[in-house]
Amino acid sequence: MKHALIVALLAAPAFAHAECPPPKDFSGEILALIAKAQTAKSDQEGRGVSGEMWQVWLRAPDDVSQSALDAGLRRRDVYDFAGALNEFNRLVDYCPTFAEGFNQRAYIHFLSEDYEKALPDLDRALSLNPHHVAAQSGRALTLMNLGRLEEARAQLLIAVENNPWLSEAALLADGAPLGRKGKDI
Repeated sequence: MKHALIVALLAAPAFAHAECPPPKDFSGEILALIAKAQTAKSDQEGRGVSGEMWQVWLRAPDDVSQSALDAGLRRRDVYDFAGALNEFNRLVDYCPTFAEGFNQRAYIHFLSEDYEKALPDLDRALSLNPHHVAAQSGRALTLMNLGRLEEARAQLLIAVENNPWLSEAALLADGAPLGRKGKDI
């Protein structure tokens, strides 16, 4: 506990006086991974590509922002949503051009069933990184929970086109919440 307090005190001045550098442009890497996901031959291969995408999205612009992101993820993983939200708030305040900060904050709002707060963060994440497939699918799930099913379906179709191996693709099956409701004769 004492060690955590010392680390927190040492990190606080970095946020107060530092300026976040612009995130690196990883769009080429993500586009290559999208192409790889689209041509994957098995569920195992496709899910592996999904993991590679996450490795890219979770690269913060500097050590300070990486520390805040990692701290928020650790708190989220132990269901400390208030603590995670605090970390992600600090992250987006410090790095307002880092898409993953907004995506993670949206996820906390989503897990807390505060879909109205999740949606603007997802919109911001996608405006910063239009190829963020996880934010695309998260936005679809958020819209679905808001009862905006046509928008949710359209968004999920984009996400699944970019990565056919998303588990959320099952929501597009006939009769599923975002699938076709009947068949034409």
